Amino acid sequence: MDFYYAPRGSGCRTVIMVTKALGLELNKKLVNTTEREHLKPEFLELNPQHTIPTLVDNGFSIWESRAIAVYLVEKYGKDDSLFPKDPKKQAVVNQRLNFDLGTLYESFVKYYFPLIRTGTPGSDEDFKKVETSFGFLDTFLKGQEYVAGDHLTVADISILATVSTFDIFKFDLSKYSNVARWYANAKKVTPGWDENWSGLLELKALFEAPLLNMDLYNMAGSPSTRAVIMTAKAVGVELNSINVNTFVGEQLKPEFVKINPQHTIPTLVDNGFVVWETRAIVVYLVEQYAKDDSLYPKDPQKQALINQRLYFDMGTLYEAIAKYFFPLLRTGKPGTPENFEKLNVAFNLLNTFLEGQDYVAGNQLSVADIVILATVSTTEMVDFDLKKFPNVERWYKNAQKITPGWDENLKRIENAKKFLAENLIDKL
Repeated sequence: MDFYYAPRGSGCRTVIMVTKALGLELNKKLVNTTEREHLKPEFLELNPQHTIPTLVDNGFSIWESRAIAVYLVEKYGKDDSLFPKDPKKQAVVNQRLNFDLGTLYESFVKYYFPLIRTGTPGSDEDFKKVETSFGFLDTFLKGQEYVAGDHLTVADISILATVSTFDIFKFDLSKYSNVARWYANAKKVTPGWDENWSGLLELKALFEAPLLNMDLYNMAGSPSTRAVIMTAKAVGVELNSINVNTFVGEQLKPEFVKINPQHTIPTLVDNGFVVWETRAIVVYLVEQYAKDDSLYPKDPQKQALINQRLYFDMGTLYEAIAKYFFPLLRTGKPGTPENFEKLNVAFNLLNTFLEGQDYVAGNQLSVADIVILATVSTTEMVDFDLKKFPNVERWYKNAQKITPGWDENLKRIENAKKFLAENLIDKL
């Protein structure tokens, strides 16, 4: 079962908890809506409404979290306890599910979504609708442990996902004694609560982060773009990704040349401040937004070593990869044997730098690791054996585990690899 989702989403968290209750495993596929991945043709084929969560179960595609939850119970449940077959009991569960979607969750959207986007919540009238919704829920729970009957159902799980979202935004649940009592118990008895809370913490971090207006002009699969994205993840900032298709010359359009007269990508525009060249961007992001200097220390000697590795990446390692592998994009054939030899020399140098070390510059993760990780991971797109360079291979495996944003980096590589394969068919 493929599950297209975002961990912060209430509906996505509902489905995750239901699958935990059923003992099912999901093949989770992260969908980055900020980069409009939900609008890609391949996703629209699965769900023309382009919403998440979306479940694909052996070719059967279904979306809307409450529909997914009911489907999973009816298809895979060992009994009907989560969604009773008795018409009256089922009707109550359905009423609560519709109440959650059309009243409770809708009140959250109206009041809190503007707060996430603009820093200002909805109107006083919107907040009154929140209070009214909780008043209804409090009434439903009078003298009951569960929202629809005498045991846990999908209605409890769906409403738990919603109520816990209000909790993250510090809505005072204590004013609704029945809801507060139910909530305390639901957290204990609902499978998957921990994963639900983990997704909420991501939402909280996004909410508490300073409002930024950073545009990253980029090309999705490029190592340089991936390096910037991983660095942004490491310092906890969100980027507004704007794709620039260099294959059709979009970087030469007057509006882009006005931003960057060198017309290169990636280019970052941070509230009017423009900077380009990957290594300059990553250092800027750390110095401007990181909570400490661990990724780019202020100590002159430590900083010098990181700078050396960054220049090595740009002038030697990345240059060698570009000379040997990038012709594949244009001609379907790699570079010359001489180019391949330079590639091996570059990796041998990196292998030497990593002798007896876990990181490329010092004893902790730095922007040098992140940038070089983006470069080295490009070899995932082609046939290149890292085993010839044992120190690099060891570092590479560890860097994947500890570098924020690795999953997105790998996903972009896989998409680029797919693009490369599809386009090479026509070239070869």
